[in-house]
Amino acid sequence: MNYDYQRIVDWVDDRIVEQSGRVILAFLLVTALFAVGLGSVSTESGTQQFAEDIPAQDALDQINDEFLPVFGENTGSTQLIQRSPNVLSRQSLLAMLRTQERIEEKPTLRVSGTSSAAAVVARTIDPQATTLERQITTLERATQSDVRAAVRANADNPAFTGTLSNDFNAQSASASSTIGVVQHSLTTDVSSSAGQSGSSPLTPIQLTIQRIVDNSPGDITVFGSGIISDEFGTVITDSLLIVTPAAVILIVLFLVVAYRDLLDLLLGTFSLAMAVVWTFGFLGLAGIPFNQIMISVPPLLLAVGIDFGIHAINRYREDRETGLDIEDAMRVATDQLLVAFFIVTGTTVIGFLSNLASDLPPIRDFGVVAGVGITFTFLIFGIFLPAAKVWMDRRKQDWPIPTFSQKPLGQEGSALGETLSVGVTISNRIPVLFLVLTLLLSVGAAGYATGVDTSFSQEDFLPPEEVSPLLKALPEPFAPSDYSVVGTLNFLEDKFTSTQGGSVTIYLEGRMENDAALEQIHRAGEDPPGSFVSEDRRAESTSIVTVIRDYAEEDPEFAALVNRNDVNDNGVPDDNLDEIYDYLETSPVSSEVDRYLAEDHRSARVVYTTSADASDKEVTADARKIADRFRFDAVATGNTVVFQQVSDLIFNSAVTSLGLALGGTVVFLVFIYWVLDGLPSIALANLVPIVVSVAGVAGTMRLIGISFNAFTATILSLTIGLGIDYSVHVVHRFLDERKKTDLQTALRRTVVGTGGALMGSMFTTAFGIGVLVLSVLSVLGQFGILTALSIVYSFLASLVVLPSALVVWDRFANESPDVPMAEQGAAGDGESDPDSDALATDGGVVDAQPSSDATTDGGETR
Repeated sequence: MNYDYQRIVDWVDDRIVEQSGRVILAFLLVTALFAVGLGSVSTESGTQQFAEDIPAQDALDQINDEFLPVFGENTGSTQLIQRSPNVLSRQSLLAMLRTQERIEEKPTLRVSGTSSAAAVVARTIDPQATTLERQITTLERATQSDVRAAVRANADNPAFTGTLSNDFNAQSASASSTIGVVQHSLTTDVSSSAGQSGSSPLTPIQLTIQRIVDNSPGDITVFGSGIISDEFGTVITDSLLIVTPAAVILIVLFLVVAYRDLLDLLLGTFSLAMAVVWTFGFLGLAGIPFNQIMISVPPLLLAVGIDFGIHAINRYREDRETGLDIEDAMRVATDQLLVAFFIVTGTTVIGFLSNLASDLPPIRDFGVVAGVGITFTFLIFGIFLPAAKVWMDRRKQDWPIPTFSQKPLGQEGSALGETLSVGVTISNRIPVLFLVLTLLLSVGAAGYATGVDTSFSQEDFLPPEEVSPLLKALPEPFAPSDYSVVGTLNFLEDKFTSTQGGSVTIYLEGRMENDAALEQIHRAGEDPPGSFVSEDRRAESTSIVTVIRDYAEEDPEFAALVNRNDVNDNGVPDDNLDEIYDYLETSPVSSEVDRYLAEDHRSARVVYTTSADASDKEVTADARKIADRFRFDAVATGNTVVFQQVSDLIFNSAVTSLGLALGGTVVFLVFIYWVLDGLPSIALANLVPIVVSVAGVAGTMRLIGISFNAFTATILSLTIGLGIDYSVHVVHRFLDERKKTDLQTALRRTVVGTGGALMGSMFTTAFGIGVLVLSVLSVLGQFGILTALSIVYSFLASLVVLPSALVVWDRFANESPDVPMAEQGAAGDGESDPDSDALATDGGVVDAQPSSDATTDGGETR
């Protein structure tokens, strides 16, 4: 098949050359339209967006809604974390109480109550000290001996010791840290995931409290969902403020070298800005929120845009070097480049849209936005930039702007040309051996990459505990903010987490008045899996069963009721459960009941304690085993389970998108080369450098210790999307040259002519995207490193490995490597090419009777 696509290309050429002014005006009007959408761009941050529609998260949300005493409506809290050589000294206790008093005095903070170890000590000294003012007065009049005695009196009081760090010593009445709590009454509901979702009504309240604390004595840190939410949003702004200017500076520097002409530099830069405006305008108009992953979208657009721009300008310059005028040179350049750009765009979009198969909404959104952005980039650099170049070149002689150089990058005989030709030299000597060795090395790298870890945590979306001194030294407004969340989380884990570790929750749905309901809960904890804390072969847990047993020890009447309905005398009632629940719900422990049993008795939760040294994967697997023991609908949940499930989905997403991207690219390339050139088999050669690059990136991930996470999950499909760019340009140029000349000449012209533009694009985009390492988010820096490496690997594979693959392909597709394809009477694949006699151009110079004696060198006729 050989579709006559030239009519479409000629129509576009006519618009570019003959109606350049109208084309420019149309693109500017569309830019103005998309600019309107910039004001509608919303942001979404945090981890909650990744957990949408995940069963464990749905169960956790149900728990948040149903068990109100734990997750109360219209309430919220702020933690005041105090650090000191001894937070139980009289001076430190007073500092905590005075800070709480200042917070309580501000009506806008909507304080409904406060609690702290200091308040417990004050009430122990004076039982009448029920207000902060009275507690402060009590401690001001107390001696240190009074304070020590009060501390020792509360050594067994969980309400007191639970607020102190693990190093609490009752004998010396000392501890290095403590947590005070401020309760708020709000007009907006607060969910348990507020901090994770990056949106919390407590944010303005806790930021105000932070300012109060900063002006108060004592080393106190404010912590809560509002502080976490603020840093989720701040880190996006700070990262963009650092990364964007750095990328622009580096890109402009490299473009100066690549273009070596002021007008071309301004045109290329304006086109890049236009691509960003179109993409983010679409984001706003389509209502897609901007999330942390999308911080990488501008550099990606710059990467492809720079490549297209350099190729367009460089190929136009090559054709101008042959003596063609402005119009003819642009027609010849766009004849070749529009097709190449279309193939690159198609394969790149397939790579990005493969992320639509992900179960994670942010990754799907990233795939859509990146795919649309690359399409916009194709239109801008394939149509607008050539039209604007024609329009400018017609007028530039009348403008007082100097032209520095219009020479193309990479010419035959130059030092750069010889360097770029190393792959051609190898292909001329040992193509098969080199190709086999390269593929074996790639298989080894892919096998090694199977050990890459997968991770997902809240810390991935937060700035690190210690920001690089280099970033801190930046002037305003580029210097990042002072971050505290990760440092505080690490401090809390170190000082307050017990050696027992964490917990998981089993959410049960069913008729809890069923006679066997409580027995199911009781029996599920027998012979627990290894990651669960146990005693006497029973899992340590809390549930409605433990509430019943504990209250039966306090209330003889209730104990008798339980005994009457306990068939097997194990302390768990089997009959008349509705009567049991009714008694409890009117008792002093009714609030405890509400923590584990829903009001309508249609659901319940069981909380199991997990071992500190168990991995998240082990805990999640064991929690699911326990859930399977219930005859009710049971779902294992909790942050550990949710994050592990997201982590599993990230890995599945990476593998699935890789498979789809690779498969989609194969189908597209086979089809497009069949349609355009009648050469479907050359798609296989086109894929060789991509396979090498993907294997190299995956192997490098494990080698340097980078795991698949929310950001790097897209890297393999992205490597295909960006890497195909380089190989497509080489293959498409090779086909043009091979139809006119022998194999080795075609390869050398291709690598020297196209390789120069590819190298300029590689350096510009690798460094432009590599600036992501300056991002405050370390995982975004990892993404930048991997993306830059994928570009470098793709460039090297296209110039070093691809020539050997093309030589091997040519041996099967053509009769003789010394005869141009047009003269062999075959288009390859054993089929005749009806258009071969008309396809004999070199750098834009039409040769009606091509032969091996009529060749060109670097675009110049010889």
